[in-house]
Amino acid sequence: MPATPSSARYGAIRRRTITLLCACVWMVGPVTAEAATVAAANGAAQALHKLLDAQFEWALLQFPERATAVGDHRYDDRLTDRSPAAIAARREHHRQFLAAVHAIDRSRLQGEDRLSWDVAEFTADLDVRGDSLLLAAPGAAAMPFSADDSPMSVTPMSGPQFNLPQLMRATRFQSEADYRHYLARLNGLPTALRQLQVILEAGQTAGWMPPKQALTRLVGQYTPLLAADLSSHPLYAPFRKFPVDMPAAIQAELSHAGDEALHGAVIPALKAFQEYLAQSWVPAARDTLGATQLPNGREYYAWSLQRYTTTQLSAQEIHDLGLREVARLDAEMRAIMQELGFTGTIGEFRDFLRTDKRFQFASAEEELAAFRDIAKRVDPQLPSLFVELPRVPYGIRPMSKEEGNNAPHYIAGALDGSRAGYFEANTNNLAAWPTWTMDALFLHEAVPGHHLQIARAQEMPGLPKLRRDYGNSGFSEGWGLYSEGLGKELGLYVDAYSRFGRLTLEAHRACRLVVDTGMHAFGMSRSQAIEYLIEHAQLERGFAEAEVDRYIVWPGQATAYKVGEQVILANRSKARTALGARFDIRRFHNAVIDHGALPLTVLDRVIDEWIATERTRAAE
Repeated sequence: MPATPSSARYGAIRRRTITLLCACVWMVGPVTAEAATVAAANGAAQALHKLLDAQFEWALLQFPERATAVGDHRYDDRLTDRSPAAIAARREHHRQFLAAVHAIDRSRLQGEDRLSWDVAEFTADLDVRGDSLLLAAPGAAAMPFSADDSPMSVTPMSGPQFNLPQLMRATRFQSEADYRHYLARLNGLPTALRQLQVILEAGQTAGWMPPKQALTRLVGQYTPLLAADLSSHPLYAPFRKFPVDMPAAIQAELSHAGDEALHGAVIPALKAFQEYLAQSWVPAARDTLGATQLPNGREYYAWSLQRYTTTQLSAQEIHDLGLREVARLDAEMRAIMQELGFTGTIGEFRDFLRTDKRFQFASAEEELAAFRDIAKRVDPQLPSLFVELPRVPYGIRPMSKEEGNNAPHYIAGALDGSRAGYFEANTNNLAAWPTWTMDALFLHEAVPGHHLQIARAQEMPGLPKLRRDYGNSGFSEGWGLYSEGLGKELGLYVDAYSRFGRLTLEAHRACRLVVDTGMHAFGMSRSQAIEYLIEHAQLERGFAEAEVDRYIVWPGQATAYKVGEQVILANRSKARTALGARFDIRRFHNAVIDHGALPLTVLDRVIDEWIATERTRAAE
């Protein structure tokens, strides 16, 4: 039962990836200059395709949980190998992959191949620079760190307490073999957690520790996974419901094996890991707040901003953008209050909206039914905004209880379309998500937001799998926030309350620019950030606290939403101005999403080229 990739298979894929460097060198005989140019271009394209295909296979083998998530079940019997040797090999692979990309002449590529090179170069360069920043602390050179295996990966927003239930939900359970693969994965968990603990201990030694202020919820998040009673244990769920054609004897055997795996391996390992966090790691967390206080911190935060926004904007530029947007949105919210005849402050209006029973759901079932009703109204309207739509469906379901007060979110479907995507609503805290937030939440997480954009990318013919699976926060979250602004065209925001709800969600994203940069670069305290969100984003206190802790342990990511939205809006304005009456919003939207996710700096060039093409098309 392998819990980690076999060394033979890993070595073969790694060697194949590296040797593709020579694939871009083609010998051209005594032919015409035009034929030589064509041959060189074809050679560069073929070399790039082989390199990206090998890189995609390498990534699935290295991170089998990701393979499961995208619907590739070849590695469902294993977990990521995070041993020091495996991490060192990944760091070396990052360097070699970047060199392989640079060895391919971009000028000889055309169309999507050129975009594929841009995406590969952008991500590979980030990985190499991220590795270097993590190893910048004195004595850290020998540490088991890489951009993929950071000591900052266990937080109240990420880690085994969330990843394990999500992994189970993405796993296929159609045959006896599927169950035995899952059992192998469960029995491999003790090794995986010991490896993760080594990374955390090394991070403590090197000074790579999250702030203690943001870790208060962490230890308790593991408690639901420690229940001895398996009747409701999230990881035992597959053994409570089997395929109808599975023989009863096999079901009984698998159920017993699942019981033994949970009680004998999983629960003891998670309990030991929780005790380590509670007794050693959390008490040793740093007292400082900002990412700039980490080793090489200013460079690290600048890298984080570029990683998530995929722009070159500085912390100061992002902070200033946030202040401008917050002021604009404050004014628009006050205008809606006046429209409704409310004479108090925004805070008083917020309290009214959050306490009035008209805006509260009585049960999780009522909330889910309301979201599904929105879906029925929006889906038929989508052709008015898009030329082509994805075929893969989406569903609406509750998020797991382990996620507590985290925000509603989208879980992508399988890359091959075999599993639908899901919008997961927060039914754990009904009071935190009143009815007037629903329209904007649905548009962001489902359609035309994350599901439409991601499913469309997964289905694009001719794109390498690496491109169809690629995502970055600036593009994906920027598109999600942009999609919230399309609600009127789709028949939503029919009353002032839902329009106010849309503004509060947008203000929330604008506030993120202020508080993320404020805490990590400009000395804002945790309490100041919480109060800023309550005042300007109209969040209830518990959610504001959870959000601020998210920004603290995930520096830079929260800035991506508003930055990405602004880039898309700027490109729409540019295209509308350039094309005038010939501008077609449907064609523009497909121009944005039909290349899959892109770094936003690349998207700018794509839209410039699309504008030029539209001018030619209209003139014909």
